[in-house]
Amino acid sequence: MEIFLIKALQLILSISLLVVLHEFGHFFFAKLFGIRVHRFCLFFDFWKGGRKALPLGRWGNTDFAIGWLPLGGYVDIAGMVDESTGADAVAKEEAKIPAGELFKNKPAWQRLLVMVGGVLVNFLFALFVYSMVMLAWGEERLPVRNITHGFSFSPTAEQMGFRDGDLIVGADNETYTYFNQTRMLRDLGKAEVIHVMRNGQRLDIPLDGNIDLLKMVKEQPPFVALTTPSIVDSVMADGAAAKGGLRSGDRIVGMNGKTISTWNEIDEQLAVVQDQIAAVEGKVEQKVLKTTLLVERKGTAQIDTLAFALSNEGKLGVFKHNVLADYATETISHNLLSCFPAGITHGWEVLSGYVSDLRYIFSAEGVKSVGSFGTIGSIFPATWDWAAFWQLTAFISLMLAFMNFLPIPMLDGGYIFITLLEVVTRRKFSDKWIERVNTVGFYFVLGLMALGLFNDIVRFVF
Repeated sequence: MEIFLIKALQLILSISLLVVLHEFGHFFFAKLFGIRVHRFCLFFDFWKGGRKALPLGRWGNTDFAIGWLPLGGYVDIAGMVDESTGADAVAKEEAKIPAGELFKNKPAWQRLLVMVGGVLVNFLFALFVYSMVMLAWGEERLPVRNITHGFSFSPTAEQMGFRDGDLIVGADNETYTYFNQTRMLRDLGKAEVIHVMRNGQRLDIPLDGNIDLLKMVKEQPPFVALTTPSIVDSVMADGAAAKGGLRSGDRIVGMNGKTISTWNEIDEQLAVVQDQIAAVEGKVEQKVLKTTLLVERKGTAQIDTLAFALSNEGKLGVFKHNVLADYATETISHNLLSCFPAGITHGWEVLSGYVSDLRYIFSAEGVKSVGSFGTIGSIFPATWDWAAFWQLTAFISLMLAFMNFLPIPMLDGGYIFITLLEVVTRRKFSDKWIERVNTVGFYFVLGLMALGLFNDIVRFVF
């Protein structure tokens, strides 16, 4: 429960901040061009045909409030047809509000800036946060040459030519100086040649440049992972391993008659058991769960034999040795001048990678990967870490900026697209037409949210 609350608190704080900034972008340009803004609300406040919110006060012609439903926020701009204001409501506003204060009567370039404002603020905020993270914490990097254990590979990867212990040092025309797992996985998905060091020799492994990244990431055992010595970091209280006598610092040297030296080998055996459990929908016989470990006790040469049953999910109930602690890292510090170029470069790389990965969403696995707030919340750490919090907030800000920029009706990108059509065709669309288009967009976005929520529930339950 404590971990859930910490993650939930980080999610709410992050989303609240980003929503306020996004809506402020719209608000700023609207006020700059003299457009009336009726309401600025964090979270949604729609309630039985009315509004239910905590009022914060009034400034000018704008009411500020906090709604009851923490799923976003909005600014209610006069003369604009949106998800909460239909064409008939805008017509009533025209009879009460001076024409010069209505969004619909402003030049196209001003309306474009009002709609781009939210995306622009999210994008600039993300780059600023990345820059400040660079300034406050610097960049901790792991030189590839320091990864002495190399990598371990799944049977699928071995069929392509990889071998346990290989050190991936580059892809195509690129050579890696520092280890970046995300970049490496993306390169594996699109590269034609992967360069590895094997037994002190550099080898080239040809690929077809079309590996499914989602399948690679979800594959068990992993397609590629840092080789992790089979040392137990800690044991879960009342877990299967604890009941069987496994202790922190023990090294597993054998499992079910096979010699073991890495966690990657253990994961392979556990994956077989977990597949058997999934095949019978959890109604597994106890003999499938039985396992025998040979364990070298910490600080001794003593080898003990432990026989016990895995959990009903086919897990040991231990935390693995953190292999990254075995490798020396380098920290690059930044001052106020160097942090901004470094932050902007990093932010652009993150955004480019995110956009590149979106192509997988149109696959069957991609549809299953769509998530909602549960998925977003799960990426936050289980303990409060300000560096991680700000980096994740910056990433979500970039994600929101890009998704809102897509030409989907009801989203900012939809309004931008309609306005650009007006400029190109020199024809202004009616409020009724915009309302119908927004209705289509509303149900489309609602469907995506329902899909994400369904996937979150499936992942939580199963």
